[in-house]
Amino acid sequence: MQPLVIMKDVKKQFPGVTALDGISFDIMPGEVHVLLGENGAGKSTLMKILSGVHKPTDGQIIIGGSEFTALTPKDSRSCGISVIYQELSVINELSIQENLFVGNLPVKNIGPMKIVDYKKMREATQMLLGKVGLRKDPETAVEELSISEKQQVEIAKALAADSRILIMDEPTTSLTSSEVSHLFAVIRELKKEGHGIVFISHKLGEIMEIGDRVTVLKDGRYVGTKKISDVTQDDLVTMMVGRQISKNYQHPSADYSDAPVIFEVRNLSRKDGKVKNVSFKLRRGEILGFSGLVGSGRSEMMNSIFGAEPKACGEILIDGKEVRTSAPFYSIKSGLAMVTENRRETGFFHNFSIKKNISVLPFIKQSSFAGITGLVSDKNEDIWADEQKKNLNIKCYSTEQGITELSGGNQQKVILGKWLAADSQIIIFDEPTKGIDVGSKGEIYALMRRLADEGKGILVVSSELPELLAVCDTIAVFREGEIVAVFPHKEATEEKIIAASTAEKGEGNRP
Repeated sequence: MQPLVIMKDVKKQFPGVTALDGISFDIMPGEVHVLLGENGAGKSTLMKILSGVHKPTDGQIIIGGSEFTALTPKDSRSCGISVIYQELSVINELSIQENLFVGNLPVKNIGPMKIVDYKKMREATQMLLGKVGLRKDPETAVEELSISEKQQVEIAKALAADSRILIMDEPTTSLTSSEVSHLFAVIRELKKEGHGIVFISHKLGEIMEIGDRVTVLKDGRYVGTKKISDVTQDDLVTMMVGRQISKNYQHPSADYSDAPVIFEVRNLSRKDGKVKNVSFKLRRGEILGFSGLVGSGRSEMMNSIFGAEPKACGEILIDGKEVRTSAPFYSIKSGLAMVTENRRETGFFHNFSIKKNISVLPFIKQSSFAGITGLVSDKNEDIWADEQKKNLNIKCYSTEQGITELSGGNQQKVILGKWLAADSQIIIFDEPTKGIDVGSKGEIYALMRRLADEGKGILVVSSELPELLAVCDTIAVFREGEIVAVFPHKEATEEKIIAASTAEKGEGNRP
């Protein structure tokens, strides 16, 4: 059986950085080939070369017997390659069928005129939706669909373009466990039809379940290719980081019950009912985590605390003094920070450099006059950026580098850096390691602990129970907009947290 794609000795250099150093990779019909590596290992760069976004510095690409030194996006599409990005590229304002055939609408002749053949488009859409298991009317607006349903539309769109190779970049990041199971069922059907799937993910459990082969990259270099059946999760971690690491970051249990309260929420509620009369306290040195099912109200509470979404009532206190948080501007001024769940949409400015992203908040906080007049100090920008680059170990060749050129873990550090540069005292982390590799997770956890030890207030929302158990001193459990249980670290277990999240009455101590 011949590979669908062969990439030989591919190299890619950016100014001052070797992103890929002689990578070889192939995709067989009917297989899921996992591409694995820490953030910055070169996975996305390799796939951007295959999809025509980047031109390789050197190397060879063979598709269907044809040899290329470089591909354009048009070449890639004509060779049957489609990419389903983590940030989905569907057009919300169009219907499902229009999304599937945008740029390639079926037409029919009416006399001398050509018009869109809606009947043919609808029939083709129904057939494609049947393949991916999406039971929706083809004329449904995409904006009405869930994230997982939009992802199914993306897969159907790839099939509409007769793609043989599908590149899936972190496809399960925003999906529930049941949605992941459905996606895997669709992938297995695509395998049966002879499609080749490149699956990029950091979730080792999912990789072991869906993958056939795995290729590991590290620092732009090829580490090795293995059959999934021949490796364990620990083997993969060792290949990724170049050494054995402990399965979870852990910290010693500590008692903060006598420490001073540095942050408090009293009787917080929202008009939409997503948060109901929530109260809690955060003590100096403590990391307070929030668990709960999707839709339980955790993130909604944090958005209201930060002023991104309105609250109906409630008080927010820092060091015993009530602060104004009716809008993010006032929250920032008061010393609140929020590292949001979706860093690419709400975490940073895509068209800004690392330096500009870090320095944007200190100007807002320190000088309203400078912000109004647009006065900027290049010297201060350089100082703030260089300080955070060193402080957070941001891996870049220059703070003038565009933030979109960084790995997910380093982007997260830049986001944190802007809040630290603004001297924020209370930092909210919403899904802090979403889409971040296992090695970088440990770095983020260590940063949280260091900040807490330095006196910063740390609040963590996470859907990953091992993460909360690893990093938090106290875990509060949300259910239907309320805190239903609170566990100190030494008493917390996954079983107790799940029981509190799902049972009629949660275990643990109410706050």
